[in-house]
Amino acid sequence: MEISKPLLVFFSLVFFNLSFLWAASDPTYQSLLQCLSEIIQSPNVSAVIVSNNNPSFTSILESRIHNARFNRTSTLKPAIIITPSDESHVSAAVICSQKVGFQLKIRSGGHDYEALSYTSDKPFFLLDMYNLRDISVDIPDESAWVQTGATLGELYYHIWEKSNVHGFPAGVCPTVGVGGHIGGAGYGTMIRKYGLTTDYVIDAKIVDVNGKILDRKAMGEDLFWAIRGAGGANFGVVTAYKIKLVKVPEKVTVFRVERFLDNNGTEVAFKWQTVGATTDPNLFTRMLLQPNMKDKQTTVKVTIMGLYLGDINGLLTLLNKDFPELGLNKENCTEMPWIDSVVWWANFDLGTPPNVLLDRNNKDTSFVKRKSDYVQTPIPRDGLESLWQKMVQNEKVGLTCNSYGGKMDEIDPKESAFPHRKGNLYKIQYSINWDDPSNEADIKYTTQAKAVHEFMTQFVSKNPRRAYLNYRDIDIGSAKTWSYEEGKVYGESYFAENFDRLVDVKTAVDPNNFFRNEQSIPPRSTKTA
Repeated sequence: MEISKPLLVFFSLVFFNLSFLWAASDPTYQSLLQCLSEIIQSPNVSAVIVSNNNPSFTSILESRIHNARFNRTSTLKPAIIITPSDESHVSAAVICSQKVGFQLKIRSGGHDYEALSYTSDKPFFLLDMYNLRDISVDIPDESAWVQTGATLGELYYHIWEKSNVHGFPAGVCPTVGVGGHIGGAGYGTMIRKYGLTTDYVIDAKIVDVNGKILDRKAMGEDLFWAIRGAGGANFGVVTAYKIKLVKVPEKVTVFRVERFLDNNGTEVAFKWQTVGATTDPNLFTRMLLQPNMKDKQTTVKVTIMGLYLGDINGLLTLLNKDFPELGLNKENCTEMPWIDSVVWWANFDLGTPPNVLLDRNNKDTSFVKRKSDYVQTPIPRDGLESLWQKMVQNEKVGLTCNSYGGKMDEIDPKESAFPHRKGNLYKIQYSINWDDPSNEADIKYTTQAKAVHEFMTQFVSKNPRRAYLNYRDIDIGSAKTWSYEEGKVYGESYFAENFDRLVDVKTAVDPNNFFRNEQSIPPRSTKTA
């Protein structure tokens, strides 16, 4: 039976009013609303908070969930989502969450692989930064202010609108949120030329545990050091970064070459390990190692893809000298403006217009698990052969290897909270995706990821075995009481020798540990807000 339009409107109004009544009868909602109203003093303050009975609750929550493992019916949802549209709303949310007695989780783009920014095993509020997305680009100053709810795609697009010879050295996924990416020391295809996102943060705004809005001068250099690489949500809520832009040529070159093991794949992979980290810093290369079917048998495909800050002829001259084993030719390469290379790296077809970078929609969310490693000495040929065997046995796990060297060798590991610089040839991301929602599939595929990661122990960094914060991995360790000893387990993997200084900063700015998650920096005291 088809329902008439007036009836649809009627039922919608009834549902909305019931939702409002449910929210009005919720003492937690009422306490939060009253506290926010006293601070914000606006008649529209109720628009900032979304109770779990609100018709928009599910769509807001799920729009920035990028791992289906944490969108099950059994996943504990936030009691209330707070959606600030002004810095003052963030300040009020921090104050009122403490007053009402709820933990506050902070979500920027929602790409946290372990969902620590929007899940918890205890009741919590979610501070969703989605509406704080202003971007102001100043080309004469070669800088920009960007709010932490913006995406990388939006940032790149707004830079390109003002200049085709400026860029920013950040990641390749356009829907990643600026807040988490920059705070965790994001990297991209210009890492060897320019370094990390955090190396180009020159100011920031953060709301501290007392609700005060601080810039770099007010927060002090210790806290400014910490939020560049250790994740701002350990210490407060970063609302905006001021970043320094970098120069890019009018034309850059991208390329992609695939080799199977029976077509020189092992030799290409072996040679890439040293060439990738020692060649001209204008060249970034990524090596993908993927189990693949060929002639009805599982083998491994080796893919080398790259960005060269120059023209095709310069790239061919360079790699024919440094990496003849790759066999790169002109047909593998495409010249384009830098902004088009951003679109290409995001896996869009050649010729796709840059406005695709403005699409924030969450599409085709699958179940995923990620892990990471750093390689400091080349894996020998026989080691690679044994890796191929392990990958064939665990045939859904792929390895994405990102070249280091260049600028990364020049920056002191203590310059910011991110320590993994000189001495690393490349970083590995272990990745596995699946679509089966069953618990059996979850166990099967996460076990595969662990098996390949465990096998690689012999070839990667040691004491501690290092990991990348933005490839969050709860298997490394998690906090239950937020003691120093618990935090050290995962903290030294993520931050190495910088961990103790981070603990000191945490103790100074958030001694009661209000800003916390299952892998956050602990204060020296175990007292928790």
